[in-house]
Amino acid sequence: MNPYLKYLHPYPFEKLAQLKQGIVPPHDKAHIALSIGEPTHPTPHFIQETLLTHVHGLGVYPNTKGLLELRLAIAEWLSRRFQVPLTSVNPDTQILPVSGTREALFSFAQCAIDATTATKPIVIMPNPFYQIYEGAALLAGAEPYFLNTTEETRYLPDFDAVPEAVWQRCQLIYICSPGNPCGAVMGRDDHEKLVNLAEKYDFIIASDECYSELYDDESTPPVGLLQTAHWMGNSAFKRCVVFHSLSKRSNAPGLRSGFVAGDADILQAYFQYRTYQGCAMPLPTQHASIKAWQHEHHVIENRQLYREKFTAFITILSEVCTVERPPASFYVWLKTPIDDQEFAQKLFAHENLTVLPGSFLSREFNGINPGRGYVRIALVAPLDECIKSAHRIKNFLNTL
Repeated sequence: MNPYLKYLHPYPFEKLAQLKQGIVPPHDKAHIALSIGEPTHPTPHFIQETLLTHVHGLGVYPNTKGLLELRLAIAEWLSRRFQVPLTSVNPDTQILPVSGTREALFSFAQCAIDATTATKPIVIMPNPFYQIYEGAALLAGAEPYFLNTTEETRYLPDFDAVPEAVWQRCQLIYICSPGNPCGAVMGRDDHEKLVNLAEKYDFIIASDECYSELYDDESTPPVGLLQTAHWMGNSAFKRCVVFHSLSKRSNAPGLRSGFVAGDADILQAYFQYRTYQGCAMPLPTQHASIKAWQHEHHVIENRQLYREKFTAFITILSEVCTVERPPASFYVWLKTPIDDQEFAQKLFAHENLTVLPGSFLSREFNGINPGRGYVRIALVAPLDECIKSAHRIKNFLNTL
């Protein structure tokens, strides 16, 4: 067996199940789950209808690159959304459809990391983080290096805090903007600094942007890595790769549809890797994805639904605690007055409400666990359930 398997940590939801084990919550309160970032808004009908219309495509092996029409739709969306000239995004060499960003974020490291170097390669990632980054690094034979994102750093990675010796061994850095779990958004200056570091030390930037379409201010969408690279004159997106998904944007997590875009040389190698991995997107999924990337109105409506939930939830909770409205994502990163695991456990026991302890999403690094003392609350439930949840958390806080 792969010797690196033993270094993998249990997934956060395995830990959460153990934390709740044996607890019997009150029967008079229906359970509300705000722990998993799984959108529950309806998947647009046109996506479902397109899947059915093209179901005959199940009788054909799809190719790894996907339909040209899909890659063109993605290129056009990237150009519109991130103000990059369409001529700068080549659908033949700079875009690959993927079966969801989770699969791609993991497999990318297996392709990109060279574990034969004299010194063990490093993969840098934010802390707290999406645990796929860590698992991908470990199974690729690399050493994870955690960048603590705390209130003092505005919940963003501080690249100036990384020692030069770490940059010299770095082969890949994962960034996530808007961030999971705190919704912080990297700006153009943050990207520029990182692109310059990548050029100096020759590493790849893997930018997880799957929450990019869930933002609070309709007039200020989050900046993307390719957008900044283009502004800098890096029109070939050297060392820059972005990951996008329809899961959050279009409420279609079960579609397993996303894409990777950026540096053509890197994507050529990743394409070769994927021809062996056997992960081509089914044709019905590709046709549904084309329609989704071409349609923007449902995304605007989706953002409005989240704004309504944030407003209601935060208005109720702000009466008893300090709670910040994030600029993007669908998460509330709530400080807890007691240990975060104890908070989540007792909240479930008293209110039949499930949230995720922040310490399950992070590692202790440089003497601190930046997720400790927080819980992640995913406002994915319908508005009425989010309102009920806020009142239950308020009631629970009043007992502490």
